[in-house]
This record gives sequence, structure tokens and C-alpha cells, in this order.
Amino acid sequence: MVNTNPIATFYVNPATGKDTNSGLRQSPFKTLTRALKVSSPAIIQLATGTYSSANQEVFPLIIPEGVTVIGNEANKGAGIVISGSGEYPSPSFGVQNVTLVLLNQTSLRGVTVTNPVAKGTGVWIESAATQVANNTFTNCGREGVFTSGSAKPAILDNVFLQNAASGLFMARNSKGEVLRNVLQKNPLGIAISDFAAPIITHNKLSDNRTAIALSRNARPVLRHNLILKNTQGGLLVNENAVPDLGNTQDVAGNVFSDNGGFDIQNNSTQPLISVGNQLNPTQVKGQVNFLAAVIDQPIQSTNTNLVDIAGHWAAAFVEALVNKGLISGFPDGTFAPNAPITRAQYAAIIAKTFNLPTKNQPSPFKDVKSDFWAASAITKAAQMGFISGFPDGTFRPGQNLTKVQAIVSVVNGLQLSGGSPNVLSVYRDRAQIPSYATNPIATATEKQLVVNYPATDQLEPLRDITRGEIASLIYQALVTSGQEKAIASPYIVKVDVALPTFTDLSGHWAEAFIHGLANMGMTHGFADGSYQPNKPMTRAQYAALVAGAFNPAPKRPATEFIDVPKEFWAYQALQIAASGGFVSGFSDRTFRPDQNVQRLQVIVSLVNGLALSANNSSDVTYTDSNTIPEYARKAVITATQNKIVVNHPDPKLLAPTREATRAEVAAMVYQALVAIQRAPSINSPYIISTVSS
Repeated sequence: MVNTNPIATFYVNPATGKDTNSGLRQSPFKTLTRALKVSSPAIIQLATGTYSSANQEVFPLIIPEGVTVIGNEANKGAGIVISGSGEYPSPSFGVQNVTLVLLNQTSLRGVTVTNPVAKGTGVWIESAATQVANNTFTNCGREGVFTSGSAKPAILDNVFLQNAASGLFMARNSKGEVLRNVLQKNPLGIAISDFAAPIITHNKLSDNRTAIALSRNARPVLRHNLILKNTQGGLLVNENAVPDLGNTQDVAGNVFSDNGGFDIQNNSTQPLISVGNQLNPTQVKGQVNFLAAVIDQPIQSTNTNLVDIAGHWAAAFVEALVNKGLISGFPDGTFAPNAPITRAQYAAIIAKTFNLPTKNQPSPFKDVKSDFWAASAITKAAQMGFISGFPDGTFRPGQNLTKVQAIVSVVNGLQLSGGSPNVLSVYRDRAQIPSYATNPIATATEKQLVVNYPATDQLEPLRDITRGEIASLIYQALVTSGQEKAIASPYIVKVDVALPTFTDLSGHWAEAFIHGLANMGMTHGFADGSYQPNKPMTRAQYAALVAGAFNPAPKRPATEFIDVPKEFWAYQALQIAASGGFVSGFSDRTFRPDQNVQRLQVIVSLVNGLALSANNSSDVTYTDSNTIPEYARKAVITATQNKIVVNHPDPKLLAPTREATRAEVAAMVYQALVAIQRAPSINSPYIISTVSS
């Protein structure tokens, strides 16, 4: 039987919680220590704050089996700090000073971990399969994460910064995967010892003393890591350690650049083999044999028997392009679908795939010599409008292409248009989309150019695009232009581009804001199909809107208002908005839900609820600034600087005490979502950022 019971979520807020509470959203615990005593499986959601012994935490914090601890993954745990240390008796290393211990089948996501004591470890993983993702490990007295025993962690997308000994240490028989992490300014970025044999792939190690240090019988697999600007060196191999740096059938793809004393220093007892790594031969110390990737019979470009795409999600796209001669594999019979692609390689594919009229006559790029292998392809792709250089006149052909760059390139090159930014709500990481790319990404999404694996709602725009993803993007571009038939794939992003329509919004000044919220399911019209944008909004309606739009974590205890019974339609939403700091009642313990909300109340509410701040203390001058109450002046300044204030028809007239219309509230709530990077920006002459007399 399948267990259909939902996993319980418990909330912790060090500022407003109490350990005698229930741990529910409106009644959070105060400490993570208390939350970890709940029955598993469970999800524990941490609010912003510091979790330390000063706040009654007891260290080490041991996360029991089946429990997931979540902070804020989007910002790598900024503002959610777990700091402290306690003694943990490790079965393999004895007593250790540790902040957190992760037991089997646990997850730690979106927090900052600091162990301030000497020889202190941030996270200890002993013989457990765990996930550690999107965290920051910094200022630990020894290392950020230590794995031991038969640990098999997935260590994904973390930042390891300025720890006293190393960012990550893997010992004993540890295996697992270390993927897409950033390790900076540690004495050792990654240290691997004993018989540990993890897969280390697609990480960036920079500005450490030594990027990776191996000892004893370590056997890590190193693939596609960027190792640069480490003051002492890149990869240090001691004793009997043997890293897998590629073989003739599997190129490693690691890049070593600008390291101090060495790229690779082999002090071990046997020579190393390196295949397909980019490094400076003069920076190699000790015995290292460089081999070329070879195969007995060369693979023809029209032969799709590529040895590494069977079962791959992009196999159908790759095979289709290979059969057309538009893309090819490597001499060893591989395609490397998960490897990144350089700007030069991308230009070569574009030049071979498309033959469009010349749109530009770009100046020669300073770093692309006429005899460079991709020079003509780069010129052709630039002339067709697919690519361009940098302001310094370079093209940087060896630089990896990001996903957002590739999508924008195809949209620009094919001169596609018509996308509505509202469709970007399909992506849960849409806040990462650069502002210049919102319209092209929206267009690409509507035209089904975007293929996201494994989750269609995760775009990952800033990540290096892979060869498999490029194949799918190019093929979808051919489908869009009518040159190829569609391939069925569950990873093609498909959206309903029909926006919610309202009978009374055409040409209204707030139409774009209202459609933006409606398309995200945050606002609705009336049964007759109208939105009634010029009608006032009640306090209850406003509370329901902000509760749905921001879903705030509780900052203070919930309040029971004497005029809001539990059966009131907006009771639950009002509780969320009130405990989240967006709304409050009156001194007589009423909320007055049917009273209309004022413009100034909306502005103050959004600033307080989102805890926004101003860049400076300069005043703001509206033509009616004398009507702004003194208590609200700072909030108005903050909202103005954050581009939340929307004034129609006169941008200089705030009208703070006037009742806010449904359109005005929708516009300012939408702008608040833009301010916290949860919605794409909208161009409107009524958005205010500065006002002068």
C-alpha cells in the first residue's frame, strides 16, 4: 500500500515562538531543539533569526531520521543562522565539537551554519544517506561539513566560505555526490582521506589555499570542476590516493586556471592519468600521464549509436540533430549530454543549423583570431543576430554558456516576439531571471522552446547549459520555425497563455498589474466577469490578498479580533496576515473587516510586512506630502525607494488618506512582489521611485 498521509510541517520562530506552542504556523516553536522532538517524518520550517545557545538551543542539534529542516533555499540561508557547538561521540573519530548531526534520510536546506569554537564542525554526517542543499557554511572552527563511516550524502548547491581548516572533509568510506557547490577562501576547499570515493562534479573552487587535497587511499571521481585562483595550488595528491581524472572513454573536463604553485601536484606513490582536463602543463608537479580520448572506430556524425545517451531524457532531441548533421559526438563515441558547452561550440551549432539573412556587421572580436577553429561560425552567428560580444570587444569563446544566455540568443536570432511576462509564473525560480531576459524567456516559454529536466517548473536560468539542453533548445527552435516535427517529451514547458480576462479592464491603467496577479492566482474578479478596478477594497479583502500573495511566516502571536468570528470567510487569511506583520487591529480589539482600506495603510502594511528598508534617509516630496502623518513618513520613503508606490493619474500626488481602489491595491501588491524578486517588472509611468518638487 502507498502511504498517503501528508508529512506534517512544524514552524520555528526564535523571535515570536514559544516551546510550549503547538508548532503550527500560527503558533510556532521558539527553538529548533524543541522542534526536533516531534514525530518523524516531518518538515521543520525555520523563520529568519539566529538559532544559538543564547536563544535556548542545545547543541549538537541532532536531526532524526525522516526529518527535513528548511530555511530559505533561494538565498542560501541568509539571515537564518544556526550557530553553536556541542560534543558528539563519533563512532569513527571519538568526541567532536559539532553544530548539527544529520542521521539517515534527513535533509538540511537553506540555512547558514557556523561553529565558532576551535576545531568545530558545522555538520557531521556519519554512515548516513542525507541531502545537504542550498546552505552556507562559514566561519566554522575547523570545517563546514564532515562525512565519515559509510556516509552517502548528496551535497548540492552549497557555499563553503572562510572556514578555519576546510570547507568539506570526507573520510573513512564516504561516497555520495558533491555537485554544484562553491568553495571559497578556505585553507582547503575539499579534503578527502582514508578510503573515501565520492563523485565531485561541477563545483567551483576558488581563492582557497589549496582547492582539493587527497590523502591515504582516497579515490574520488573528479568531473567538470572549475578550479582557479587558489593561492597554493589546485589538486594536491599525497600517499596512496588516486583521483579519477578521466580515461580514454570518459573525459574529465576539469578546468584549472590561475592557481599559485601548481594545478596538479602528485606526491603519491604512483603516476596519475589525466584525460580531457584543461590545465597548464608547466603547473603540473610529479608524475602525471596525459592521454587522449580514443576509440577504435571513429563515430560518423550521422551515427546515433552514442554510448552515453541511451535512456537520457534528451536522447530523442540529440539523435534528431545528429541525424541531420547539425551536431555530433566526440571521437570516443560519447556525446557528454550533461557537460557544459562553450560560447564557441554554441556558435558552431548555430551557424550549422540556421541560414538567415545578415542583420549585423559586427567588428572583429579581439580574442578570436582568424585561424581559430570557430572563427567563421562565430562571425556568421553574430551576423544573423544570435550572439554578440562584450563591451571590451571580446567574445570569450572558451567561456561556458548559461541557460538564460542560450534562450535569449535563440529568441533574438529568430526574432521571436509576443511573450507575456505573466507566463513566467510557471517557474518557481523566476526571481533568478535577469530583467533583460524576462520578455525573451516569456516568449520562449509560450512558443515551447524551453525544456526543463527534471522539473518543468525549475528554469535554473543562471546555471551553465548542458549539451543535452542545447540539443533540445535548438530542436524546439526548428519545430517553432516549421522545419521539424514535434517530439513528445514530458519536459517541454507548456503553459496556458490565455490570461484571465475581465470585461472592464481593457485599456485600464492598471491592466498589466491586475493580469499579473490574476495569472499567478492571487486576485480574482466577480461572477459577472468584471474586476471592478475602481471600486474600493475592504480591509478583509486586503488581508486575504496579502496572505495569498506573500504567505508570510508568523512574526508575532495571532490575534483574535472580537468582530471577526471563526466562521467569517476571511478569518484564516486575516490570521496569517496579522501574525505575519501585514495588518493589525484597533485598540478596542476590533479589526473592522468591512471598512475600506486607505492608500497609506496599504503602503505601511507592505513595508512592515516585508521588513523593507530604505537606501538612505533622504526625504520624499509629493505635492501633498504635508498630509502624510509623521509616523508613516519613513514607510512612505521606503516604499517609494522600493518602487512600490503607484500613483494614478498624477504620479506626484500620493493621496495617502483616500480609500484605495482594487486597481491601486493590486498595483502596489504586484510591485511589492517585484521588490522581493518574485515577479517580473512592468513598465508603467505611474510607478514611483523618486519624487521632487
